[in-house]
Parts: sequence; structure tokens; C-alpha cells
Amino acid sequence: MPDDSILAHQEAAVLTLTLNRPAAFNSFTQPMAASLQTHLRAADADASVRCVVLTGAGKAFCAGQDLKEITGEDAPTFEEIVGGSYNATVRLIRGLKKPVIAAVNGVAAGAGANLALACDLCVAAEGAKFIQAFSKIGLIPDSGGTWMLPRLVGMQRATALAYLGTPVAAAEAAAMGMIHQAIPAEQFLSDVAALAAHLAAMPTKGLALTKQAFNKAFEQGLSAQLDTELELQGAASRTRDYQEGVASFLEKRKPTFEGH
Repeated sequence: MPDDSILAHQEAAVLTLTLNRPAAFNSFTQPMAASLQTHLRAADADASVRCVVLTGAGKAFCAGQDLKEITGEDAPTFEEIVGGSYNATVRLIRGLKKPVIAAVNGVAAGAGANLALACDLCVAAEGAKFIQAFSKIGLIPDSGGTWMLPRLVGMQRATALAYLGTPVAAAEAAAMGMIHQAIPAEQFLSDVAALAAHLAAMPTKGLALTKQAFNKAFEQGLSAQLDTELELQGAASRTRDYQEGVASFLEKRKPTFEGH
């Protein structure tokens, strides 16, 4: 029986991956995480995909881990869940050589919130909420939450969000820098589609190198980061997209980028 916990739909150069367990608020199971990882790897290898959108079916984006999976008989360990389901997914998102947009259509809680924040850009419908729900059951933020949240909102806010588990509405999340943008519900689908199409038409090899540079910036000091910029700028300058960008500027025309 084919797995339908992740729906994949490609339109032009934009691939939309939809978390599809709406009756369970799109909470994760190991098979669902494995399916998402398979789709992400395929997207990374597929030259026809130039932007990926991650969203949820129904009312929620993702409620995090399906607790039934970790409380049943023969339940996997937390190390297996966190390492296999979430850490592997975050690494794929951060390593994907094309833009990844989290289109948060509803509540994003626990690991669901932190997977959204791991994406390159996170936008949310105005009715959506982000909840660091871990403390309510005696756990810590995972899926990169302890790494990402302090960098996005500062240590004090991150600590309060992690300790108290207070829901954060989309507009507030945008105001504090947690996400890129809160979008009115009636515009959400069209605005996400426009953003994805815009990114897909950009020099995506350069965007991938920018993402690589940002990833490195959190691991090393200024001097090493300057060396990284030197290396990656050299790589960017040898792309066909750079040549097209310069030529279109000099010729006063709209560029046509291909991601090479």
C-alpha cells in the first residue's frame, strides 16, 4: 500500500510537499518522517525542482511527534525518534541546494514548529500559532530548536518560549523575527505561490551557496567565515547564472536564470 502521509505536487519549478495526516494534526510517525526525507533527497537531486514548499493538510501545519507511536508496545526509543525522524530531516532541509519555504497554514507545535524554523524562509497564515510544547511533558526542544530559537529571537525570549510553552501568533512571531512574514488567510495560498515562483526564478545556485555560508557562520569565527565567503564567492562567480546576471544588467534586460 503506497504511503500517502506526504503528498508531492510539482507545478513548474516549485515542488510542494504536504504533511498529510490531518486527522492527527499532521503529527509525525517514523514512516512519515522517512517519506519526507525520501522526497527531500529526490528534490535535491532533481534539476527541475528549483524551490520546495513544505506545508500541512487540514487545519494544522504539524503538531510534532505522534505520542501514540512512542507510548505503545515496542515503541522506538527517543534516541531513535529524534535521531532518525527529526535530526535527519533538519540536516536535509539545511543541506538542500535550493530554497525551502515553510508555509505554516495552522498550528505548528513541538518538532513541527522547529522543522518550520529550520527552513530557509518561514511564512505563516495570520491564524497560525507556534508552540514550544516540550516542557509541558518534561522534554526539551529538539529538531534544532535549542540551536535555532536563540539565534532568531535572543536567549531571553527563547528561554521563555521553551520554559513556558506560550503560543505565539503568526504576527507576533514575525514581529520578533522568529519567522519571515505573517500573511492574511485569504492571501496565504496566492502569496506563498508567488514567493515560491519568485525564488525558483532566481539564481538558485547562488542561493544555495548563500545558505551554505549562513550554515557555516554559526560554526566558526569571523576570520574563518571570511575565508568561507572567499571560497564560495569564487564558486558563485563561475556559475552561468552569474554570467547571465551581469550580461542582463549590461544589456538592460530581464535575466533568465537556470540554476547553473
